[in-house]
Amino acid sequence: MKTRNLVLTGVMAALLAVCAWISIPTTVPFTLQTMGVFLAVGLLGGKLGSLAVGVYLLLGAVGLPVFSHFTGGIGALASTTGGYLLGFLLIALVMWAAEALLGKGPLVYLGSAVVGLAVCYLFGSVWFLYLYSAGGASADMLTVLGWCVFPFIVPDLIKLALAFALARRLAPALSRQRA
Repeated sequence: MKTRNLVLTGVMAALLAVCAWISIPTTVPFTLQTMGVFLAVGLLGGKLGSLAVGVYLLLGAVGLPVFSHFTGGIGALASTTGGYLLGFLLIALVMWAAEALLGKGPLVYLGSAVVGLAVCYLFGSVWFLYLYSAGGASADMLTVLGWCVFPFIVPDLIKLALAFALARRLAPALSRQRA
């Protein structure tokens, strides 16, 4: 791997951590982590974007406070909401697969990001339901979706639109620098 790509991957992993620390207070507060995932793939492409997300998750897994609310460690990944964190890698991988199969067009980016987000929601919700039920509590999938997915759909789509706009604006300059 070229040094430039390695540096860009590390910088994007750090940007993901910064996005995780930015919390927008609403009825259900949300962070900009998802936007960071979309931006990583939009700026670096599927391969390096997925690598950046993987590095971000590994940094959090070893205990660095890179996740939302300055948390980190295996406990954060093994918690009921840890499946959504791991789902970020699924978003990037879905986008990378779509890019490899269909090219790098704007419709491919947007469509694969929406599909990846749905996969993340599904994976995280199944993870949440399993761990929540294993703890002795009772819930069904619709309840979990109401707690963990429905409030985040509109904000996540807004973050996707912002990441798309930023990537479209910044990617040409970044590719000129990489050449």
